[in-house]
Amino acid sequence: MPRTGEYNLPNLFQVKNYRVFFWSNENDEPIHVHISKGRPMPNSTKIWITSEGGCIIANNNGRIPRRELNELLEIISAQYYLICGEWEEHFRKDIKYYC
Repeated sequence: MPRTGEYNLPNLFQVKNYRVFFWSNENDEPIHVHISKGRPMPNSTKIWITSEGGCIIANNNGRIPRRELNELLEIISAQYYLICGEWEEHFRKDIKYYC
């Protein structure tokens, strides 16, 4: 898996120029993904994954335009099972949900 700085970054998938990924050092938080344009950055946009398969914007630090962010949220929701499976495999613990 690619590495950026000192943290292992499990990349989930890419949509156009946006990369959807986990930061490996956040395993005590509820399940979520980060989105950044180009390479992963510390100020990436953070999206909580809900137990029902939806998404909640935690922050839009990456300043993704609303229209593009809405499209990304739909894709992330459609990839719910992939994201959950990757989270469990990477962090080796049961998933906690934001809600």
